[in-house]
Formats: sequence, C-alpha cells, structure tokens
Amino acid sequence: MSHHPILSGFHPDPSICRVGEDFYLVTSSFEYLPGVPLFHSRDLLRWEQIGNVLDREDQLALPSGQGSGGIFAPTLRHHGGRFWMITTNMADVRSGHLIVTAEDPAGPWRTPVHSTGAVGIDPDLTWDLDGTCHLTWASGRPEKPILQAAIDPSTGVLLSEPGALWNGTGLAHPEGPHLYHRGSWWYLLIAEGGTERGHAVSVARSRSITGPFESNPANPVLTHRSSSHPVQNTGHADLVELPSGEWAAVHLGVRPRGTTPGFHVNGRETFLAAIRWEDDWPVFDEEHHKVPESDTGFDEDFTAPALHPRWISPGIHPARFAVPATHGGVALTAAEPASDTDARHLLGVRAKDAEWEASAVVGGGDVRLVLRLDDAHWAGIEKRGASLVARVVIGGLDHVLAEVPRPGHSAVTLCIRAVEPKPGSPYAGGPDLIELGHLDDGEFRRVAQFDGRYFSTEVAGGFTGRVVGVEPLTGTRVIRRFSYRPGREGVLGGLS
Repeated sequence: MSHHPILSGFHPDPSICRVGEDFYLVTSSFEYLPGVPLFHSRDLLRWEQIGNVLDREDQLALPSGQGSGGIFAPTLRHHGGRFWMITTNMADVRSGHLIVTAEDPAGPWRTPVHSTGAVGIDPDLTWDLDGTCHLTWASGRPEKPILQAAIDPSTGVLLSEPGALWNGTGLAHPEGPHLYHRGSWWYLLIAEGGTERGHAVSVARSRSITGPFESNPANPVLTHRSSSHPVQNTGHADLVELPSGEWAAVHLGVRPRGTTPGFHVNGRETFLAAIRWEDDWPVFDEEHHKVPESDTGFDEDFTAPALHPRWISPGIHPARFAVPATHGGVALTAAEPASDTDARHLLGVRAKDAEWEASAVVGGGDVRLVLRLDDAHWAGIEKRGASLVARVVIGGLDHVLAEVPRPGHSAVTLCIRAVEPKPGSPYAGGPDLIELGHLDDGEFRRVAQFDGRYFSTEVAGGFTGRVVGVEPLTGTRVIRRFSYRPGREGVLGGLS
C-alpha cells in the first residue's frame, strides 16, 4: 500500500462518484465554511479542488463554537443527469439530513431541502433498479443502528416508514452506510469500531436493496487495528466502478507519529485502494495503486477576483470578512466584539504535511499568524504594536511564550514551522516541534517553540486537523502574501 493519501490534511469521510471518465469526491468539513470540499480527478491519483458544495449562507450557516460539530459525512452521487449531495449538519440535526443538487459539480448547487423524519448521521442516497430513491443512514441506536426509507430527494419527503437494515458484525458504532448494485447482489458497506484505532470496514449483501442482508464471513474487510502499519484508523469507505469495469475504494486513515499512543496532527485523510471481487464479495487491495506524493505547496498573492476554494474559516463564510484590498492583497476585518481566544475571523488552509512552513506578509496594524486545532488548542505569532508575541493556548492555559521587538520594516513576514524534533531532545516523543517566528531576508528567526503533541487529536480530541491562517486582531488589516511550503527533502533548511 502507498503510505501517501490522495487527499492530505483533514479530509475525512470521503465519498466518490464517477461520470464517464471523470471522478468527483467530497469529504466532511465540520465547523469550517465553506462546507463540503469538492475534488475532481481523471486517474484517482491526482485531485484538484474545484469548489465547495455548500458555499453560500442560504445553504449553510453555523453558530460559532461548533468545534467538531457542523457538517458530518456527506455522500455524493450522480443520477438522472444531476449530482446529488446529502449530509448532516449537526448544528441542525433535528431538521433531518441536508440534500442539495446541481447539474454541474462546480456549481451552483441549489438551496437545501431536508429529509424530515430521518434523524441521525452519515446519510446515503441510492436508486433502485425501478428508479426509487432510498435514504440509508446511521441512527445511533444500538438496537437499530442502520435505517433505510424510500425518499423523494427533490423534496426530502420520506415515502416509507424507516426500517432496520443491518446491525453490523458486533463491533462498536455501526455507521457510514453506502449501498451498491453489482450483478444480482446489493452490497451494504458500513464503518464499524469507532473512528479511532479500532476503525474498520464491513460488508453485507442481499438480493434486495431493502434486505435482509447477510454478513461477509471475512469481515472486517479493511482494518489496520492492532498492527504496526504507519496508516491507522482505516475505515469509512466508499466504492466506485471504473470505466474498465474494475472497482476502487476511497477511505479515511491517519498517520500517527511519535511515541505511544502515537499522535496524528493533520486529521483524518483520504486514501485509495483497489477492489477485487472474490466469490461475489469485495476484497480491498491496498498494494495495487502507487500513489505519488502530491505537491502541496503554494504562494497566494490574492490577485484573483475570488478566493481559492482551499480557504476556510471556522463558523463563518470567508466572504463575510475577507475582500480584495485596494492596492493588492486581501483585507481582513476583525470580529466585533473582539475575541481574544476564539477564532472569529480566521482565514486559513489545512496543514497537509509532516513538516511544513507557513508565512504571511502583513502590513500595518495588529494581526496574528495562527496554527489552530480548535478554540482551546492554538498557537500564534502576533504582531502587536512594536512587538512580536509568541502565544499558545492549551485548554485553559493561555500563555505568552516570548516577546521580542518587531523588525523595523513597514511589512513583517510572520512564520510558523512544523519540523522534526532532534533525537534525544525533550520533544523527541512528539509528532513534531512547532516553531513560531518571522522571516528576515528569507531567513527564519525563531521567537519560541513547543511540543507539537499538544496540537494532536490524541490530546485535544475532535474530528478535524490542523489549520494555519491569518486573523486580524483589530480593525481591517491587509495581508499581502501567504505561502505554504512542505518540508520534505530539506526544503526548509536549518531545522531545529
């Protein structure tokens, strides 16, 4: 198996569909807006983000402080000449699942309808051979964990009473159902074991889309639990048939590092596997596809008329506070009232690499470059008046690590790096070492450093991963340039 994800950085709960030679994929977005990032590929190995499905306020609005709430696992399908996406907004779960549709996957996507009477998570849409659409979802009820009902997807109205479909194999948390038809069988794929180290994929089959379903004797068909594999937490898969008639799967996984229990920091990422069929059962082949390392670096001067779809913000659409500046760059307006600890107007991108450097050229006024896992776990290098302040927030601790005079230039390049700790150092047991500082004629000047394990899921909890970005502290501040560079093969140089 390639140890490289096809989508690095936190892109969990992938769902995939194919139209002709084109593949489209979506993932969960949780508290970040715009919601449900959308990707395109022709070969399953290289993916380009072409937008976000929920990119307007009439489609999705989230209250602040959602953390790992917000948008849970989506399903993407193509039927009747249209794309359909269904997901769950945990901030409005009682309204049912959210359904949108579009003729072009790049948008526009319609205003959502909701599946009234279907409360739960991880919804799936599947069309029977007679054209009836079936909604399948995870109820969270141990006695009936996977439910199904016929639905009119254009209105969200259920056309039948929900019925129990399958209880899984006995592992914890049966969820993430997806249905497929192949030959004379319907296959029900689910996630089990929880999304941590025990995560797994199991499958059952039936002659009817409504069951009863028989379990595969070889279940689970995908898991890395209790192994030394560098990719862990494998699960929550979705299958797709290729133009050749072969099949493939996408699934989530994490790449933990450091000493026990192992720390993953960039969230749950999307991986690829081939599918073989043996005795009419799917078999995951993790060795078939050789996934290359993707080029994750970019330089953003904000000269385009609209923000690239990679830019996200917790709890608010970026367009609410980020607009093109008059003389170049992007103008970010601070939140009112100001918050000293919660990210209110953070314009960020997902961190995607084991080692990386992010920098932002900032002009006048107070602003910070932030590394964030959630509102209780973040660090920043702040430009405050005549000083640069290195600050870290971990749980209830809000601490200034160091303060130095600001360089005497009109613009300052703030910088955060994630680097590999030296063997034998106090940080050697963690996944990485976080350095806060600035660039001086291209050279990194460190102000402070700290152990990266405090910004891992194993410490902080939750379902997301690290985001790095810029936040104004007061007024409107202009960001002239933002750069993200991966740190492989000594690109960063001079690592501590």
